[in-house]
This record gives sequence, structure tokens and C-alpha cells, in this order.
Amino acid sequence: MPEGGPDGGDGGDGAAVWLEADPNVSSLLAFRDHPHRIGGSASHGQGSGKHGKSVPDLIVKVPEGTVVRDHQTGEVLAELNRKGERWMAAPGGQGGKGNARFLSNKRRAPAFAEQGEKGQEQWYRLELRLFADVALVGFPNAGKSTLISRVSAAKPKIADYPFTTLVPNLGVVRLDDTTDFIMADIPGLIEGASEGTGLGLQFLRHVERASVLLFLLDLTAVDGQTPAEQLRILRHELGSYKPELLERPSLVVGSKADVLRPEDWGDLEVDFAISSVTGENLQPMLWALSALVKEAVEGDNAYDEFVIHRPMTDTVEVVREDDGGYRVTGRAAERAVALSDLTNWEALDYARAKLENLGVNRALRNAGVREGDEVRIGEFAFDYADDL
Repeated sequence: MPEGGPDGGDGGDGAAVWLEADPNVSSLLAFRDHPHRIGGSASHGQGSGKHGKSVPDLIVKVPEGTVVRDHQTGEVLAELNRKGERWMAAPGGQGGKGNARFLSNKRRAPAFAEQGEKGQEQWYRLELRLFADVALVGFPNAGKSTLISRVSAAKPKIADYPFTTLVPNLGVVRLDDTTDFIMADIPGLIEGASEGTGLGLQFLRHVERASVLLFLLDLTAVDGQTPAEQLRILRHELGSYKPELLERPSLVVGSKADVLRPEDWGDLEVDFAISSVTGENLQPMLWALSALVKEAVEGDNAYDEFVIHRPMTDTVEVVREDDGGYRVTGRAAERAVALSDLTNWEALDYARAKLENLGVNRALRNAGVREGDEVRIGEFAFDYADDL
């Protein structure tokens, strides 16, 4: 502005995209047909010192128990287990500074400004793990579906052949007006489940999200395996998949007690012997489970630590690329060269000083860069010189 100095305002900040656990969201089906979530763009800065308007972050609601994985590697980046837990899927782009920001004693009329930071594009895999207080673990036809149908309002498919249950069933067990818990009927595990036999791995993931385990053993020796052998195999599969599962609070319960007499059970010791048909010992067992659930929740030992992952940091890093060039990464370094016109000597001088202050030159030298090597920062590339 002639005779008035620089007056360019800053651009607004773009929206970050967050995932947030919400108990009112029950599934991830909304992502199947509409997988994209896009944060809004801010407005530009203007003359007369007018700053652009920033836009609020985009909050994407997901069910409790959502696991976020890297799309390529499968690495777990975050677990959203409780109401209100948030994870930043992509940070919003920061608005560029107007030329008024670059006024100094040496630079009385800066003729350059920053561009707004480009938004990030990220791909993730979302996985929903069952979220229950008690997981029923047992062989096919051990009586899990019959039990959960008897003690809750769940109506799973029940038949006298293996693998009746192909998806987990949830039921709310209500003991009185102030005491209830969620029970999950996990599809039957078999020997080799931890190695992927059958649908083992898929179902073992659901077991991870339960606070308490109920080992349900068929006292009638299902498929010729004694109750003691069933328990040994179930513990082995859980321990092979994730050893810490064996440290969860648990009960060992024998089912179908109405069919056999106690003297026919062999040397197996169980916490309870029940009959889902006659109701024998169901209430004492449920109260025992309720006590274990309460203890687990108060101790908060049923869940993994919440993980925060941010796709980009201000830390400057230098990597050697396959073609022999060097790539500088780090949000601050990329912003330093995101100026409108680096052919402008003022803008170039500012960027050079900024990179020096960030330690980019030192990092390049430590990485082994030599005179004439190509260096890339964001979309900007230049040949390295010792006097940079």
C-alpha cells in the first residue's frame, strides 16, 4: 500500500479431521458407501489487514471400540474405546501469513506472503472390535448361545450342530435395578484358532475387548474331548494369540449339568456347574461375574492405553531417496518454503534464514549431503550448496 506500508492479512486455518468415539454410533457401515471425510477450506486473507476466516474441525463419530490401522502396513495407530476419546486423522492446513507479518527494520516493504498449507490426504483401515464386559469362550456346541438367550434378551440361532453362531451376539444381563453387564457370545473356538484355523483370528479379536472371560466347558465331553481337555485347548489358543488374555479375570463353568451327575465329571474343578435348561446355579454365577466386572472396571485394567498419532510433526528429518537425492520432512520446514514466489529475492532470503534456524542445514550435513546433490522440501527442489 503506497505510503502506508504492508497491509496483507493472514489466511484462515483449514479444518482438521478427527475421529471421536460415540456410544450412539453402533457400526462402521456409513464408511462402506461413503469412505471419504473432507475438512473444510478456510478463506483467504485480504488487504487492509483483514484476516481470512478459519473453519471448525470436522468431527467424525465412530463406535466405541474402533481400531484405526495404517492402510498399508496394518499397524495400529489408535484405539477409541470410551465416549469422547478423539484421534486426529489429518491436521488442518495452517493459513499463510500475509505480507504484513514480514515487516522488519531491514524489510520495510515486504513484497511476498505465504501460501496456505495444503491439506493432507490419508487412508486408514477402521476395524470395530466387540465391546463387552464378559466374553463367553468355549467350543462349538458348548451351550454359549443357549446360556446368553437364557440370561439376557439376546436371541441367537441355536441348533445341535457345530458353528451355529457365525457372528458374535451381545446381550444385556440385568440382575437388579442397579446391576447389569454386557455379555458376548463369541463363536466357538477350535484347536488352531490362534493360527487362523476356521474363523479363529476374527473371533479372538473380539475376546480382546472383554473385561472378564467365562470359560464354558461342555460336561458331556463335546466331540470326545473331556472338559479338562477343552479348558487346556482354550487357554492355549488364547495364550498363543495374546498371552495377557490369560491374566484377565475369569470363571471356569461347566454347562449341561442337568445331563450328568457330579461323579461323572471326572477330576475337573469348576467354579460353577450350570444348566441353562433348568436354571441351576445361573444366578450365583451371574453375581460372581458381576463382581469380577466391577473389579475390572474400577481397576481400569481391561483396556489398552489410548494412542495418539499425528501424521506430521515439526521435527526435521532427512532421508536419502532411491535416486540419490535427499528429502527433508517436517511441517515447519515445508512451510518455510511454501512461499508464493521463491524467485523473489526477499522471499528466498526469508526461507533460507528460516531453514537455518530450524536446523535443516545441519541435518543435511549430518546425513552426508554434498555440493550439487538435489534436496527436496515439499514440492520445492534445489541443488545443495555449502553457502546455503
